[in-house]
Formats: sequence, structure tokens, C-alpha cells
Amino acid sequence: MSRKNLLVNVALIATLFVPLLPLVVVAQSSQVLGEVDIEGTTKLEKSSGVWVDGQYVGYVSELKADKKILLLPGAHEIDIRQTGYLDQVQKIIVEPAKTNTIVVSLRNDPNAIFPSGDTSEVRLKVTPERAAVFVDERFVGTVREFGRHFHSMVIAPGHHHVRIALAGYQDFSTEINVRPNQKVTIKTNLLPGSITQAPPAIKSN
Repeated sequence: MSRKNLLVNVALIATLFVPLLPLVVVAQSSQVLGEVDIEGTTKLEKSSGVWVDGQYVGYVSELKADKKILLLPGAHEIDIRQTGYLDQVQKIIVEPAKTNTIVVSLRNDPNAIFPSGDTSEVRLKVTPERAAVFVDERFVGTVREFGRHFHSMVIAPGHHHVRIALAGYQDFSTEINVRPNQKVTIKTNLLPGSITQAPPAIKSN
């Protein structure tokens, strides 16, 4: 093929493909999902766990930027939980390319029971830190709340079942029997898994 014919063919190909470029850009920028923005003011509100349609997705303050909640249009249920407070359950309708804003409003649970007298402490060294923590099958917070210096989980002495779980990972469970004023540390790395392996407390209410 001559150089002249080659240039003609290249120009023809470029001419054919240039009109298609805007279509590709439009398709990539098309917004078919809706966003759910959850706003918390206090440290307690920002550390609350969030469930979407019965599945734990993370804690309030992290669900921004690359972790922001994007949902298909339609009806959804948002559940915000914090130990010692009533669950904040809200049903919403998600519209394409629109944002639903939910403001966290925690109300004290009159039936909540907190350890008193001599207590025990449990520190967590677990990854990922955003995983949910359950003690005796009750949500108590996230790993990051109980893994830093001077931040431990205070529990009543005795036997307890501790479970750490996050969608996309295999849950970790252990039994502990702690004495008054005893301090223990739980160390583990959650192994990758499937949402189908998640226990009911992660997948549903």
C-alpha cells in the first residue's frame, strides 16, 4: 500500500470514529444511580454503623468520596445503629442522579444495659478496621473504635461471644471469659469471602 493510500485510509478511519466519541463520553457520564448522604455531627453519630437494605456497609463518617453510598433507583431502607441508642430506621425513595440526605438523630434506648462495677477491657487489633463488632450478637461499634491507644471495649466480666464481620469477608468469631479488671487483646485479619457467607446480622436486621 502506498504512503498516499495509507494516509487516506487513516483519515477515513479517524473521520468514522470521531462522531462516536461524544456518545462514549455521554455513556460514561450518564448518572443512573442515586446517592445517599448520611450526615453526623457528633463523634458518636459519625461512628454509628449503617445498614442499607439489611446489609452493613460501614460507619457514617467513612461513607464519603470513593465509599459514598450509590443505589439503584427505587425504595430502600437505611438503618443507623449505635450501642445504647434506638435504631434509626428510615425508608427512602432513590431517584437517578439525585441525593437523599439523612441526618443522624440518636435517641437513648431506655432498655440499654451498660456494665457497672468491676469491668473488663477488650482491645481489638483487626483488619479491616471498618468491620462491625458484635458482642453476644449485639452490635457495639466498629473495630477502629476499640483498637487505638486508650480506646478499648468495656464489658462486664464473664463469658462473651465476640464476632467481627464485614460484607466481602469471612466473619471471625471467638469466645472469651474475662475476669474483673482483666485486659485482653483480640488479633486477627479477616479473610476475603463472599456476601453469601455473611451472617444474618450483616445481611439483614
